Amino acid sequence: MSSRLVAGLLAAIGVVGIVAGTLIVNDWPPPLSEWVFAALGLTLSALGWLLTSRRPEIRFGWLLLVCALCLGLGVTGIGLSYRGSSGLLVSLLYAATAGFYGLIWIFVPLLFPDGRLPSPRWRIVAWISGVAIALHAIGIGLTLHNGYDLANTQLSAGKLTAVAMAGGGQFVTWIMAVVVFCGLVARWRRSPRTERGQYAWMVGGMVATMAGGVLIIVDAAGGEASAFGAVGALALIGSLPAAIGVAIVRHRLLDIRFGIRGSRLHLVFDVRPTVDEVLSDLGTALDDTPEPVEQLGRVAAAVRTVLDTRWAAVTLEDGRRVVVGKEEGAAALAVPVRGGLGRIECGPRETGRLTRVDRRLLEALAVPAGLAIQSAGLVTRLVNAQEAERRRIERNIHDGVQQQLVALIAGLELARATGAGPELLAQLREQARQTLADLRELAAGIHPSALGQGGLVEAVEERCSRLPVRTTVASAPALRASRFSDEIEGAMYFTVSEAVANALKHAGAAAIEVSLSHADGRLRATVTDDGTGFDPRTTERRGLARLSDRLDALGGGLDVRSEPGKGTRMNAWVPVDG
Repeated sequence: MSSRLVAGLLAAIGVVGIVAGTLIVNDWPPPLSEWVFAALGLTLSALGWLLTSRRPEIRFGWLLLVCALCLGLGVTGIGLSYRGSSGLLVSLLYAATAGFYGLIWIFVPLLFPDGRLPSPRWRIVAWISGVAIALHAIGIGLTLHNGYDLANTQLSAGKLTAVAMAGGGQFVTWIMAVVVFCGLVARWRRSPRTERGQYAWMVGGMVATMAGGVLIIVDAAGGEASAFGAVGALALIGSLPAAIGVAIVRHRLLDIRFGIRGSRLHLVFDVRPTVDEVLSDLGTALDDTPEPVEQLGRVAAAVRTVLDTRWAAVTLEDGRRVVVGKEEGAAALAVPVRGGLGRIECGPRETGRLTRVDRRLLEALAVPAGLAIQSAGLVTRLVNAQEAERRRIERNIHDGVQQQLVALIAGLELARATGAGPELLAQLREQARQTLADLRELAAGIHPSALGQGGLVEAVEERCSRLPVRTTVASAPALRASRFSDEIEGAMYFTVSEAVANALKHAGAAAIEVSLSHADGRLRATVTDDGTGFDPRTTERRGLARLSDRLDALGGGLDVRSEPGKGTRMNAWVPVDG
């Protein structure tokens, strides 16, 4: 059963109980004071349902719902008892009032504002209070069920036990209420200025609630109903919900706030979105934002908006930062991005302070932040690799083919000026052929003609046929006739080419095996050599790192396994259709 359904069920029971009890006690139509009493009682159900349905991880909302439930059951029990009904069920319903009084006097102020104890030292108070409330409720239920009468002085042992339980539990409950109230006052005086306002409202609500309890006792001691009892009941029921409501509205307690939205005047009840809602909205925003730097900005903006901080930043491991808002002072909260790629930081909140719930939300945002940082790093590396490749081609053209063409042109000018004979012309022809061969070799390094004409298998076989060591290329017959996109074939060809080149230049391999396969929606290439091997953790792989980024951009991957003296095995793959 979902938390929202449970919260709605508890709130509904509390509402029905309060309304039913009010209607049972009074003739129709009930007086205005009874409607006011019912309306104040319903605020507990409303506040509890709001908090638990939107922020189920906060225990304070569930506490308010339990208070509303006890109030509704208790009012119903009082109404039935007033109309002369009796029995075990009526006694149990009536006894729920003890639970309401104990929770509203002790646990609501004790667990304010997030449903957690102020410190472990308060555990003993919570346990004593819980036992006292239970004894008070059980004692009331047993007393009513046994038909206790003040005029009857002949009480059995069972009735005396019930009365003692009720009286003792109520007495301890009052003592614990005073202890908790003193602790609330201490928290109010010691709290930061940004939080002092919400604690002040809670202190005021507790004073009014306890005053209402005193007025009810005074009214009951008088023997006849009076205005004191009515005022006390209203104060007892409505003071704390009103104080909590004001703290929510004015001091943005638990990130719930009212505001004006749009160009027209609207009263908007706005609640900070849940973690799932934030991740869903952020995922959509990142999908619609192709630029990596802008993606990091979206992440920082989401952090600042959700946590309501003055600024937020995403910092990469190389020191680059994307900041949203005006960065002033040190970060109030920072969490690392998974994988050690960077971190998310945020400044202080506009009002209040950051809580453990805020940290959990920030840790959840670190997941999409890590993906955005990976995307930004991948694009940066690809751009750098493309620039390095462009410079390599430019250098090869300038230092190689261009110089050969200059020399060829000079030779032709000399031959025309001197009337060169067959030997010089033959030399110039050979020079032109060498220039053409170098130009073809340069073009093959950009995009080999065999790759465009015959496909991946044929291009790899041609590349390996020119190697000075024994090299075998294995592939399924069906793969030879298969063609893939230029990006996929180019990435796989140059990955294999780089791997065999490394086996020759760095590993001193005497035998190389290349395997190409297509299965399970993936095109794979495996290159194995018997060279010297290396330690992948300590050896830099610039060429393969650029190719790995290229495969990552296509949705694939690259894995290199090697050990000193045991050769190297490279596995590359990309997803393909069909």
